[in-house]
Amino acid sequence: MRRAATKKAEGATEWGRRRLLGILVAAVVVAVLLLGGLGYAVYLAVAGIGEEASANTDVATGETDRSTVAQGAVHRDEVAAEPMLAVPESAAFPAATPSAKVPVIKVPAGTGVNGPAFVMTGFPHTPEGAIGQLAQIDLAVLQSMSLTTAAEVYNAWALPGGVRAEEWWITASVQAFLTSTGMGEVKDPSASVSLEPAAALVKGTDGPDWTTVCVLMKVTASYKQEGQIAFAHCERMQWVGGRWMVAPGAPPAPAPATWPGTQLAHEAGWRTWSTDDTTDPDHIEGDH
Repeated sequence: MRRAATKKAEGATEWGRRRLLGILVAAVVVAVLLLGGLGYAVYLAVAGIGEEASANTDVATGETDRSTVAQGAVHRDEVAAEPMLAVPESAAFPAATPSAKVPVIKVPAGTGVNGPAFVMTGFPHTPEGAIGQLAQIDLAVLQSMSLTTAAEVYNAWALPGGVRAEEWWITASVQAFLTSTGMGEVKDPSASVSLEPAAALVKGTDGPDWTTVCVLMKVTASYKQEGQIAFAHCERMQWVGGRWMVAPGAPPAPAPATWPGTQLAHEAGWRTWSTDDTTDPDHIEGDH
């Protein structure tokens, strides 16, 4: 009886908070490697993922001047591929945030209407609208943690000319999470994953119909224990048929996963997320 009790205690320890956090980190790191293969592996080695934050100031921290005239594929590839601040894995864990005022980005609320694959749509034809749409795409997939949902969402929201659904950054993250937890193709009913958009940035634009944007999420995962981590994601986005879609081309350089509101997040260029409720059709002028 004592031996059985000991084994039970060991099992409980095995599924402690540290292991859950390790799985969340693995989901991000493995996704990067699966996404770009050798190319991204080299990038990680050069950028120093898992080490100290890069001192290199020649990194993308967000665009301030918007491009009004499209320059074409070469410029778009340059915007997407420009490296961002390299940060250690520990930067993604909850940390104290300074009280100083931080830059804010106003993201439209959308119309609340579900589009293809039950992803909320109705975001305006602006880079901030692209941010709002990308966040909804991420939320639909990551909260379900289902490979089937990931494929359905990607196929409904990605234009031809990009990676395949199974090579998509978010699909790879879901696969890594499910594999690490041994859950199969969908998450265990007792597990939950919730996301909160916390920050964003516009990495670059090329005319009014194309942009590369990035979102930073607070992820809370619960499976026998609870843990939190920051999750960052950049995508090329293109305005087609009245909505923002994932654009063709190679995936952008990995975004820095920093806990929102920290000094390192500020150095990486993240702007604190603020929902612009004036774009909500239910918004009534004068409401507070």
